[in-house]
Amino acid sequence: MREQNAIYRIKDLEAAERPRERLAKVGPQALNNAELIAILLRVGVTGESAVQVGQRLLNKLGGLQGIHKAGFAEVCAQHGIGPAKAAQLKAAIELGRRLAVESPEERPAIHSPGDAAQLVMYEMGALEQEELRVMLLDVRNRVDKILTVYKGSLNTSQVRVGETFKEAIRANAAAIIIVHNHPSGDPSPSPEDVALTRAVVQAGKLLDVDVLDHLVIGKGKFVSLKERGLGFG
Repeated sequence: MREQNAIYRIKDLEAAERPRERLAKVGPQALNNAELIAILLRVGVTGESAVQVGQRLLNKLGGLQGIHKAGFAEVCAQHGIGPAKAAQLKAAIELGRRLAVESPEERPAIHSPGDAAQLVMYEMGALEQEELRVMLLDVRNRVDKILTVYKGSLNTSQVRVGETFKEAIRANAAAIIIVHNHPSGDPSPSPEDVALTRAVVQAGKLLDVDVLDHLVIGKGKFVSLKERGLGFG
């Protein structure tokens, strides 16, 4: 039995096939998601290598977004995972999320709706309730901060438009982009989304803060209301 199990350990693979050695030689970008997960898992289970366990986890939970969105207990419950490996996976994903938003010395500049969406889509696409966030930008459209200003069902009767601009005025921001998510995964704008956009754009004109866009984030995709001409007339 010991010999049978041994073939499912990463160290028993040929050196050129081991994810850790490949990462050291050619860089992490050359590895697929299952191989990167295998490095965290270190060992597989009877009948599956660590890479195969990683691929099964991706298939079962719906890719990296699915692992990110799944609760800790759900990840633990997957065959071959358990609390320790689930914690490693969750920690690695969280570090990746923080790295994407923490770059004060190299503040990302927004040149298109896609640039803005890329900063938040990974995290917001996995949220189970709606959140409204505001990106504060300088005169060169570089992102200074991304703030969460509201959680819950979003419409003009519940959202205080003034809250959208409070930090922008304090920080003397030149412009803002507002972003919110649809937990359903479908980013199609609702009539409430258009009404909120219209109200925020009008308020921005009064406050001399340019509203560059309103993005709706779904699962792996987004919609720019500015591109569709909704609320920016």
